[in-house]
Amino acid sequence: MLLSTSGIRTIAIATAALLATSAAQAQETPFTPAPATAKPITIHAGELIDGKGKVTRDVTVTVLGTKITAIAPGKPAAPTYDFAKLTVMPGMIDTHVHITAHFNDEGRATDKDETGEQKGLKWAENVHVTLLSGFTTVQSIGSDDDLVLRKAIEGGRLPGPRLLTSGKPINNPKMTPDEIRAFVDATKAKGADVVKIFASASSRDGGAPTMTDAQMEAACGEARKIGIRTWVHAHAAAAVRQAINAGCYAITHARYTTQAELNLAAERGVFIEPSWGVVQQNYLAHQANYEGIGNYSKEAFEQMRRYQPSTPAVWHMMLQTKGLKLLAGGDTNAGGEGHNVEETIWRVEHGQPAMDGITTTTSADAAALGLGEVTGSIAPGMEADIIAVKGDPLKDITALRNVVFVMKGGKVYKNVAQ
Repeated sequence: MLLSTSGIRTIAIATAALLATSAAQAQETPFTPAPATAKPITIHAGELIDGKGKVTRDVTVTVLGTKITAIAPGKPAAPTYDFAKLTVMPGMIDTHVHITAHFNDEGRATDKDETGEQKGLKWAENVHVTLLSGFTTVQSIGSDDDLVLRKAIEGGRLPGPRLLTSGKPINNPKMTPDEIRAFVDATKAKGADVVKIFASASSRDGGAPTMTDAQMEAACGEARKIGIRTWVHAHAAAAVRQAINAGCYAITHARYTTQAELNLAAERGVFIEPSWGVVQQNYLAHQANYEGIGNYSKEAFEQMRRYQPSTPAVWHMMLQTKGLKLLAGGDTNAGGEGHNVEETIWRVEHGQPAMDGITTTTSADAAALGLGEVTGSIAPGMEADIIAVKGDPLKDITALRNVVFVMKGGKVYKNVAQ
């Protein structure tokens, strides 16, 4: 579902104004959002998936303000929303997006030479479409632009999912360990939620390691010292092992990993966030939009096509690794916004039980992001991040594409259930 023309124009103007905000102003206290109604909201669900593996039927969720206050069997006399024929569940979470990435007005995957107004419009579209697709929380890793966008969403000036961000990543293999430690400190100081680290080349370039052990240990050691999570881009098995040995928090991709690294990750409690169902499919579907920009060469697209057949085997190895902590992240990039759920659908269609796919995309992701007591499940005291879908995703995971109701923090952003 896209914004109306007038809605886009309004949001674009608001977002563009944010781009002109100075760095000093960006540190000011954000606007206080309009308070949620004091009147209780009741949501009757034909089926309720709580995000932690439990299913109940014919149940009513009560929301007051921004919080869930009660869950009770049956249907009240006049529920605010009667979803007797729908499945109600927590808002979904994507731990790996690039929320400001977009196609420019010429359809190219770049913002070079764009005005602030043009960027603002695209950002507003991305966050709004992502929210309406049922994702009420996302972690965006890779751009300082996210900090401005996060402020706008938190302040109630822009509709979008709860946004966590790394800001600019560590992506310079020439940095000394001391420079890396200083970068980590600066990342936390500017208000980032996580540090993104590139420990290998892109899979398009073979995915070889790009950091030394000393550099990796400096990055993740400093992050642990000051209390900020690390998210490590690593494809090669050697890079994955390096990140695990350095005590890093989470590893994204791990495309060329072996059973040895997965066993070690399970033993050390390191999260693995592979990206199987969105990113490569999106690149291949939009080759004309990407080719010729950066390392998106014709040869790179041929490389992507060559390694796609090997993906299910690596995924099955991950599924079968006892104790491995898997997360759901799509590496959603320009062209993929609003299609985040394809990651979960791909996983279930390739062997993961549907309930496991759903709990990973809700409560497990929330816990890994430090939000386990805030969102990711439907229970009294949790934020009222609630969606409803047509059909039963436990029987047909593609039902997650049919989101007809979205509530975030007690506020309804979408209701097309009728």
